[in-house]
Amino acid sequence: MSLDQDFDNEEEEGEGKEMSFLSHLEELRWHVIRAGASILVFAILAFVYIKELYHYVIIAPSRADFWTYKMLCKLSVIVGYEDLCIKALNFKLQAIGMGDQFTMSMTSSVIAGLVFAFPYAFWEVWRFIKPGLKPSERRSARGAVFYVTFLFFSGVLFGYFVVTPLAINFLANFTLDPSIINEFSISSYISLVATLTLACGVAFQLPIVVFVLSKIGVLTPAFMREYRKHSMIVILIVAAIITPSPDIYSQILVAIPLFMLYELSIMVSAKVEREKLREEKRLAKLGGTTTED
Repeated sequence: MSLDQDFDNEEEEGEGKEMSFLSHLEELRWHVIRAGASILVFAILAFVYIKELYHYVIIAPSRADFWTYKMLCKLSVIVGYEDLCIKALNFKLQAIGMGDQFTMSMTSSVIAGLVFAFPYAFWEVWRFIKPGLKPSERRSARGAVFYVTFLFFSGVLFGYFVVTPLAINFLANFTLDPSIINEFSISSYISLVATLTLACGVAFQLPIVVFVLSKIGVLTPAFMREYRKHSMIVILIVAAIITPSPDIYSQILVAIPLFMLYELSIMVSAKVEREKLREEKRLAKLGGTTTED
């Protein structure tokens, strides 16, 4: 028996114990409770500092001095395209209902709690899933919490610093007639920021999704390479939808990271395929040894 088999047997004895259906439900309940509690703690913390959160984070993309707009102005000088520089955002935010500001402060606190508690919440979910995996699957998925968290926050930052400002700029400066003044409700503004930011956080999980699909044999690197050109067209369409601005530079800024994610996903799928081949060869050798014995 090899060392790998010894290691696998030890893990199976420690983590592969039979549990009843009710025991699984009870364990899942506590994982969910702890994950929910972490979100609640961060939500309360966000509510305590809600004014600072709004001024420096949530409302920041609505001001012309936002970091992204400054970088776009510098980029406009480099590429010689002045329209890329955003110097003013022609709109005002307003609270229409009596309780709008309080309601939005609660909603924003929960969203902030969800974002900041994501690493711990996912770790709790992973702790529940991990014992059900085979030893070889656990080794392949080592570092899952780190990679999922890293991709999520990368997507959130991309959505906040790139996609959201570009969308706000286009919608704020789009008018049917000069006599129409853009005055947006705070709820619609928060909805836009939260949707684009969280959507990018989810979209950046593409390599993880590809990893899982490659593991179960649904996707292969050859298939992804074959349809690379098709994916580029889809990514350009998605970039055009995410950034409603007709400006080609804005669409390129959004499309480039998506292209990179797709290429990274191909590398992930190729790695999974290599691991499968190594595992098959190892099992074939073990089978050959057993037959000879």
